[in-house]
This record gives sequence, C-alpha cells and structure tokens, in this order.
Amino acid sequence: MQRIYGPDAEPLGPVLEQLRRQYGDVAPVLAPGDIPAHLILGYNAIRDAMQSNTRLMCDSRRGRAYQEGQITADHPLAPMTAYQPILAFEDGVPHARLRGAVVDGLDFNRHSLRRYITRYADRLIDCIASRGKADLVAEYAAQLPALVLAWMYGMPEEESPALVAAVRDLTSGNERAAEGNAFVTRAMEELVRRRQAGETVANTVGGRDFVTRLLDHEANLSEQEVVEHLRLVFVAGYTPTVALIANTLVEILTQRQFSRDLTSGQMTLPEALNRVLWDHPPIGLLPTRWAAGDMVISGQQIRAGDMIILGIEAANADPAARKPGPVAHNEGHLSFSTGPHECPGRDIGRAIAEAGIDILLTRLRDLELLVPETELQWQSAWVSRRLLALPVKFTPPRPTGVRTQQPERETTTADATATTSAGKPEQWSIDGGSHEAARQSRRPRKTTGRARLRR
Repeated sequence: MQRIYGPDAEPLGPVLEQLRRQYGDVAPVLAPGDIPAHLILGYNAIRDAMQSNTRLMCDSRRGRAYQEGQITADHPLAPMTAYQPILAFEDGVPHARLRGAVVDGLDFNRHSLRRYITRYADRLIDCIASRGKADLVAEYAAQLPALVLAWMYGMPEEESPALVAAVRDLTSGNERAAEGNAFVTRAMEELVRRRQAGETVANTVGGRDFVTRLLDHEANLSEQEVVEHLRLVFVAGYTPTVALIANTLVEILTQRQFSRDLTSGQMTLPEALNRVLWDHPPIGLLPTRWAAGDMVISGQQIRAGDMIILGIEAANADPAARKPGPVAHNEGHLSFSTGPHECPGRDIGRAIAEAGIDILLTRLRDLELLVPETELQWQSAWVSRRLLALPVKFTPPRPTGVRTQQPERETTTADATATTSAGKPEQWSIDGGSHEAARQSRRPRKTTGRARLRR
C-alpha cells in the first residue's frame, strides 16, 4: 500500500492524483506508523462522509488501531487521533453540547477583532518596514494569527512563541508530535488555573476572553473539557490561518494573472482567498473518521473499525467538483469541512487572513520575491504542506506611528523568548527547540504605543 507520509508522499498532490487514477474515489493507504487506512479522494464521497452521523464515527476508541494497541500514547498519530472529550471526537447530542459552547465562546465582536488584527499587523510591519526586505512567513504570517489568538485567550503576548513552536511539532506527524502535544496541554491547563484563581485578563477582551467564556458557559463543561477545547481551537485556529496567509501571498507574488486580477479589481481579496482555499487547502488530510460497521464506499469494502482519512486536497481537485469557469465565487470547497463538524472558527481565520493580507499589501505596495519561485522551500507535515520562508524586498514606507517592542526577525530556538534590553526590540523564535526552556525564560513586555492603519 502507498504511504501518505514521509519521503514517499512528497509532494503529496501527485501521489493523491496517482491514487485517484488507480483506485477511484477510495484508496487503501498507510498512515504514519504504517497504520492501514482508507483514503477518500472523491469530492462527493467526502461530502457524504463529513455529513454522516451514522456510517462513520469520530470516537477513535472504537477504531481497530486503538482496540488492537497499534496506536500508543507516544505514537505520531496519537496527538491528532487519540480520543479526548472534545467536539472533534463526539457525535450526536454530546457533540452538539460541546460545539454550542465553542461557537458561543468564539462569538467575538467583529469590530474589536478587526481592530486587534490591524493593531498587530501594523506592529509587525513597522518592525520590518525600514529594512526594505523581510521573510513574510517567519516575520508576519507565522506571528499574526498567534498574536490574535493570544488576545482572544487573554494570554500575555510573550507566551505565544513557545506555544506556537509546540503546535508546529504537534501537527508534524513525527517523533516530536507527542512532546508538542504535551506542552500545549500544559499551557492550557495553566491558563485555566489562572482564570479559576481570579487572574485579570492580560489584554482588552472586556473580561470575557475565550477561556472565561468556556468556564462560564451554560453547557457546564468540565475542567478537562475546557482545557482540551482550548488546545483544539488554538491548534485548529493557528495552523490553517498561517498556511492561508502564506499560500495567498505566494500566489500574489508568483502568479501574474492572479495578481493582475486582484490589483485591477476583477477579483476581490475574499474571492482570492476562496481560490487559494480551493487550490491549496491549509489542511490536506483529515484523519478523524472510523467505520461504524462493515460497509462499501465507492466500491471499496471497508470493515468496522477501519481508519478513514478524508483527502481534502484531493476532493477540492476532483474534476467532479471543478466545474468550468473560475472558482473564486464558489464557496463549495471543503477546506473548512462541512456538515456537523464544520470548523466553528472559520470566520475568525478568514478575518485574520483577509485583514492581514489587506494591510500588508496596502503598506508594502511593491513586494517582490528575493529568490526565484523554484527556490522556495516547503516542508511536508503529513496533514499539510508548509512554506518555510517567503523572502521579499520592497521600498520602505513611512511608519504608521510609534513603534512598539516587537520582533524584527526570527531568532534561534535558544533565544525563543523575548529579551528586553534598553533600545533593543524583542526577538522571538517560533520554530524548534525546547518549549519548556523557552517558557521558563520569558519576561513580560511593555508596549509604548499603538500603530494605526494608513489607508
């Protein structure tokens, strides 16, 4: 069977198309650790699977790989598939209860959300503007969603870099996944303890940050349920949003017609994001379903307990879904799932990406790649494909206002936490290294002002 992880699946797109040609809508594959699974490739087949509440289940405890002990606590699949008391692993009434709490908790005022996205975007741009060059992954796309999520969680900003490094490990599908998962869980447990102890919210959320909303919700979530949903929303909110920003910027910088349509007004920014979500979904594979019983899907025999992987990237590329004409106006892509498990934070992720890209293009009007497109480096992290760097140059614009202490560049892991010496901006690292060491060494920061958007 074909491995859909590691060197055998890099890049993943051609592998998925080869599997479609060989098997049709459903293919037998090997997931990390060589766990056998069925990969659904067809658009209509995946829509049916996402909307099913009976044939497929989300509770992995009933999966054969878990019942037979093939996936242990330190297995690379465990962080994404091991049962937890969260909405992603429940169906029916239990799922509705948990989803209701998360949806209500994420109901942030749109104007407040836009204001903070703008504040953090301007702040990050101010840090790179005078240099005339930057890495738009490390210095922008990978930081903006983390800052916004930190605000939503009522979390001190200096805590997000080490947390982000752990999230990247968690979704990697390699030997560091379990370590990253453990760090993220500990961080969320600490947030809950702070709120229960009456700690004042670190920034302006009106005292009703996401943590507090979950703790106080009428669904009466247990402490473990709160912790696990904090973990889930941070991971699910951060990783796809970073990819959406980065992938859209790559299209703008490398695809002349895409850029021309956007700058001429023939395509709006929301429509541009839609095209990227069709062509380059942030999450390519979703290993979250298990067969509830013996069945046949698209001619393939499946036994009860078999692992089902939803191939979102393949489904979006399915000729059956790609009708003639542009897809910019078509929101039928499956990048945010559909049905009862549709991503509850999709609007927040899109808002961060849309506003962040809009502000960046407004302030840095003549962005150009510093390297040929063929030299851009990507990393496959099993469920997704991650752009490692996006080096660009531009004409330095005038600053928006007083610069706050924010990162100028990504540092090494050993310097993961900010240092505050007189007259020197703080520097962050968001990749690799010891999460615990970074966390122990962090120091609180003081901001000196607020950036404003220049339109």
